[in-house]
Amino acid sequence: MDRRTKIAAVAAALLITAGAAGSATASGDGKGGVREATASGDGKRGVREAAALTGTAKLYRPAGDDITFSFDAHLAAKDRNDPLAATGTFRYSHYKGDWRGTAEVKVDCLATGGEVATVTGIVTATDVPGLLHKRVGVSVYDNGRHDRLGYSWLASDPTKDEVPPCNSAAPYERVRAGTGDFTVLPWRFAYPAE
Repeated sequence: MDRRTKIAAVAAALLITAGAAGSATASGDGKGGVREATASGDGKRGVREAAALTGTAKLYRPAGDDITFSFDAHLAAKDRNDPLAATGTFRYSHYKGDWRGTAEVKVDCLATGGEVATVTGIVTATDVPGLLHKRVGVSVYDNGRHDRLGYSWLASDPTKDEVPPCNSAAPYERVRAGTGDFTVLPWRFAYPAE
């Protein structure tokens, strides 16, 4: 094979490889990929959901508190302009010595932007007096190695104060090293046409 043929073959191989890599990015990895379409279990392509927050992490607390947050919140593509149509659940628990507090929450709003998500919901099960049927909110910063989290009860009592949908404190708490696996799917909403 002469030199020009070898160069053409290598260039063609590089173009094919670059095209395959571009297709993988278009299907998305959750960290800046486009994720326009996702493959379903049957091999068919599906429409990307409008937003999502999933994963579990423990908060960093040097005093030994065991605090865990888990999320499975989604906004369907058909509801992309209505964050109040979000579905799913999130849970949190806080244990320290003999004290404990847990809650299961039904999602009622989800908004994401870049690597940040804010989710609220109504408490459906808890062992905290006065918290049942109250709205709580949590925010997450998903930056891979150093995830962060915030919650609406930072500056208010969730058993007494009303939390508006999709509201929480900034994600100020550190996640314990090695425990954060949050995934934030950035919100895709339709801008009004001019």
